[in-house]
Formats: sequence, C-alpha cells, structure tokens
Amino acid sequence: MVKAKELIGKTIVSEESGRKFGVVGDVNFITESGELMNIVLAEPTKQAAELKLSEDEKGRLLIPFSAVKSVGDFIIISEKDIV
Repeated sequence: MVKAKELIGKTIVSEESGRKFGVVGDVNFITESGELMNIVLAEPTKQAAELKLSEDEKGRLLIPFSAVKSVGDFIIISEKDIV
C-alpha cells in the first residue's frame, strides 16, 4: 500500500509514450473513505498542457488517480485512461 505523502515529488510519466508530464504536487482524496481521486500536477510540462486535464479551483492541473498504472521511482499513467 502506497501512502499519499510518498507520491509527492515523484515524476509522472506516460505509459504509452514515455513523455514526462510534471511531478506530483499533492493528492486529492475523499476524507470519509480515503479513496484517492486526483493527483495535483506540479511543474507541468508542455506535454501535460496537451492532455486537456481538469483543473481545481486554484487552476492546478489534475490527473485522475484511475489513470495511474504503477508507482515506483516514477508514477506511470495511461494517457488513454484520462477522461
């Protein structure tokens, strides 16, 4: 089980293309259940802007946690799972 705070600062990389999208700045979760909802993108790259990601109330880009495929030295996401 990965703790949310362990994700902070990890680089986010595409499973399909290997492109980097930025780093994890924060995570959003449902307080009652602890379910992770979104990764808040810090230091977004130009490639991240091309994904047409949702934004939070502060204008920060959000990656749905459902797009995360694996967590290790990097966070691997599937671009096709971002909707």
